[in-house]
Amino acid sequence: MSNSPCQSIVQILRENAGRFADHPALSYKKEGVWTSLTYRQFYERIVMAARGLRLAGIRPGDRVIILSENRAGWAIADFGVQAARGVPVPVYPTSLPEQLAYIIRHTGAKIVFVSTRQQYRKLLSVREQIPGVEMVVSFERFLDDRALPVHTLYQLLEISHPLTAEERGVIEGDIAQIQGGDLLSIIYTSGTTGVPKGVMLTHGNMLSNARNGLAMLGEIRPRELFLSFLPLSHVLERTAGYHAPLICGAQVAFAESMEKVVENVAEVRPTMMVTVPRLLEKIYSRIHESVHQGPTVQRQIFHWALDVGRQYVHCRYVERQPPGALRVRYRLADNLVFRKIRQRFGGRLRYLICGGAPLDRTINEFMWIIGIPTFEGYGLTETSPAVTLNTFQHLRFGAVGTALPQTEVRTAQDGELLVRGPQVMLGYYRDPAATAEAVDAEGWLHTGDIARIDADGFVQIVDRKKELIITAGGKNIAPQPIENALKRDKYISQALVCGDRQPFLAALLTPNLERLLELAQQEQITYIDIADLVASPQVTQLFAERVRQINDHLPPWETIKKFAVLPRDFCVEEGELTPTLKLRRKIIGEKYRERIEALFSAENQADDGREKLPMGGTR
Repeated sequence: MSNSPCQSIVQILRENAGRFADHPALSYKKEGVWTSLTYRQFYERIVMAARGLRLAGIRPGDRVIILSENRAGWAIADFGVQAARGVPVPVYPTSLPEQLAYIIRHTGAKIVFVSTRQQYRKLLSVREQIPGVEMVVSFERFLDDRALPVHTLYQLLEISHPLTAEERGVIEGDIAQIQGGDLLSIIYTSGTTGVPKGVMLTHGNMLSNARNGLAMLGEIRPRELFLSFLPLSHVLERTAGYHAPLICGAQVAFAESMEKVVENVAEVRPTMMVTVPRLLEKIYSRIHESVHQGPTVQRQIFHWALDVGRQYVHCRYVERQPPGALRVRYRLADNLVFRKIRQRFGGRLRYLICGGAPLDRTINEFMWIIGIPTFEGYGLTETSPAVTLNTFQHLRFGAVGTALPQTEVRTAQDGELLVRGPQVMLGYYRDPAATAEAVDAEGWLHTGDIARIDADGFVQIVDRKKELIITAGGKNIAPQPIENALKRDKYISQALVCGDRQPFLAALLTPNLERLLELAQQEQITYIDIADLVASPQVTQLFAERVRQINDHLPPWETIKKFAVLPRDFCVEEGELTPTLKLRRKIIGEKYRERIEALFSAENQADDGREKLPMGGTR
């Protein structure tokens, strides 16, 4: 199906409504029970949504906001807007009202889809800032102060009124007219470096990216089941976990929430998922901690199995050599250890696609070793998103893979990665100056990432161009590999390394509260609250020792000389993380400026910062 001549995904769904008519397209949990829409039912709702939107006054090119968690209504609204020749603009459900108001004003949207009363109230709180909004469509029925006209999705679809032949002919005529160069969506960047920009992606951008990704990984079979839990507002989930399976006739199940992913995995037993490194970091840490709390024999078997698995994976997938006798040893390791781990993921998971942030090499190798190949790739919102990808045929740990078909990559003189291909955006909405700065006259997108490309075409991302730390001694240091090393420690949940224009590096650390509270109970540490606990001498000394152990494996100029332990994780709600859990360094730096300045005070620099680690705790 990826070779279909169709120029848009909604055109492919029209074909799939016949080809996979009774096959489940979307699954979701309603009142505690999993239910599904077949491809025929899904397409009918898309056409009905387009009819309702046309009656509401939507015209080709009009922007429509979707403010919702992942659910069937999101998909119906998305493709319904496209079928009406409109432009869906997804907004993260965690967005603040002011952020929502900015996007509504910037796009000039007149219609907003919302999932719940909570999202509707965001609109109400900024009502005076969005006078252009004429109608709200809710996925759930609720009674509230209707300061804005609210219709339910059910009312918009008018399910009790079947489509007439004339209505169907008009809408399917609109669908047939969609061209690859037409604007599909405007996706606002998560704003790690400033005011969000509206990335304009065409039907050709997003469809070519899904097709070229499938060309590298192989066609998705209709019987595959994707569990979708990352926000569909993010281009990675939208392309890899939504567009790609749907154009192949596979099934997409929407997780209830991020908090219920583990429960939903056990229920639907997915065969594929898209994920971000943060989830895998937690899984890795929990598995290792569980093993190390077990009997000595269990630990020995586990580490023997890991050693065998590492040899097997490198022989078969990295070096591309027949595994020989390793195959027998790996099968034994799999029976003793790895199969039991995979059962926690439902037992059917064939592979994961990981993006959104750099994945630690050790964790990536671990996932392959336990029999869940995890394909790390690289991309941007501006590239729909995929630029490079590791595959079964071309795998290198520590790299983000090779370029997709039809995609060119190279580095500029300063090491910045440049990309050219069919997935590169049309530009930034209503911002020609930013567009000209990002895409040069020859069509090369300047990514803002520092990279290396080896002789085999594998790309390794060093760091963000603007996030490189340049110390007072002139060393250029990428913070993310150091942060990844810190996060692998069982007591450290998150880490932010800082030290720009300073003589040494320091870090803000957040504790793994589950492990820390267990320790406090074992050591009988008395404390009033978590802030008091992380400030205690015992915890400060513990973290100092953990950081010293990590420093032993780093070159001297990359070691952490000072640290502070914060009482809670960085989070999306406080604006410290993007919706895909990347650090918003600027915001964190401003919020904890006094703590960071204290780490680099003249007193702490007096002896070049050596062995002055115990400055943990909080105020």
